[in-house]
Parts: sequence; C-alpha cells; structure tokens
Amino acid sequence: MDGLQVEFATPMETVHAVNELDVSFAEGEFVGLLGASGSGKTTFVNVLAGLENATAGAVTVAGHDLRALGAAERARLRREDIGVVFQDNNLVQEFTARENVALPLIMGGVRRRDAHAEADDMLDVLGLEGLGGRAPRQLSGGQQQRVGIARALVGGRRVLLADEPTGALDTQNSRAIFGLFAELASTGVTVVVATHDSLIEEYADRILVLRDGRLVEDRPAHGAPVSGR
Repeated sequence: MDGLQVEFATPMETVHAVNELDVSFAEGEFVGLLGASGSGKTTFVNVLAGLENATAGAVTVAGHDLRALGAAERARLRREDIGVVFQDNNLVQEFTARENVALPLIMGGVRRRDAHAEADDMLDVLGLEGLGGRAPRQLSGGQQQRVGIARALVGGRRVLLADEPTGALDTQNSRAIFGLFAELASTGVTVVVATHDSLIEEYADRILVLRDGRLVEDRPAHGAPVSGR
C-alpha cells in the first residue's frame, strides 16, 4: 500500500487513525504489527481486510485494488482470498466446529457435504482431528482460536489477517498460535498479526511498529534472520 490514510471526523476534530503509511508484504511473510492502544493497528488490519475504507492512498491485497471494490466484492474477496481472525473468534455458538469452518465455503456455493469434508481436512491440519463435531463451548480457548484460523484459511485463502488473536490466551496457547502462524507462512501464506503480545518477536519474520497512525519502525523480528525467510 502507498500513502494510506484513514481519517475519522468527530464533533471536535479530525482523527488521523492511519497517516501516510507506505508498506508492502511478501508472499509467505509473517509480519507482526505492534503499537500501543490507539496507534492504528486495528484500523490498519480492517482496511487490509476490506472492512473499513481508506480515506486516501492505494490499497492492494491479493492483487485486488480494495478502493475500487464495492462492499459485495470485498465480502467475496474475504470468502475467497483473505482470511480474518479476531480475538473473540466470532464463532457461531450454535454451530459445530466443522460447521463454523465450512460456513464461508457454503456461502461461496460449495455443496454442504463437500464443504464439511474440506472443513474436516483443515481442522486436521490445525491439530483438531476428531473435534469437528464439538460446539465451541466444548473446546478450550486455544482450540476455539484454531477453529477461527481454520475458518480463515479454508478454501485456499493465501492471506491471513489477525487482530489480537492471543489476547485471551495464556502463554502456552499464545506460543502455539504464533508457532502455527509461522508454519502457515512457511507454506506461502502471508500472515499479518496486530498484537500487544511481545512473544510474536520470537516467531515473526518482521515487525512493524505504529505510533499515532504512523509507521515508526520496520525491522526484522528478534527471532528472524536479517534477510528474512
């Protein structure tokens, strides 16, 4: 993206949530997005996901110019190319894990039986073999987060965006989730994670730091070689 700006008007002032941000991501790169609350991390992720509109600048994700797409086209892009994971998972509590993961496939026109089979395959990949028939309440917090990640990846989506995915998890589960993101990146998935969790330094390739909507650092993560993957 080039010259990205996101502004919000309030009765008192205009807030620059993201200000003149220039950044790009490589295929298979795991990027951690750090910054204090109010730094613009969530807004940035939402713009990448097509959930919020940029005020100015170019936003290209998975080869698509998001600013040129309408709401329906951006929704289709999330179903097919861009997976999004939130802190609270947004799982449908009345659905099983399998049904939650299959939901975007079914919405995209895949037959229910085929969608469920693909969902089971993705759950297996994420270490949830045999748990597809359980409701979210029957899963641990870490397992629920993996279901959310499975839903974000099913159908071959190659971009994964996450906003505070470990915020409600303990250290052991946070390490497991970050390790999973690193494994996914090694298969070619581009992973961008907004977080307050410093553990990401041990798993990511690259760290971006935002302050007051501006990019103030762009560096290799502590655990990554300078040249990247």
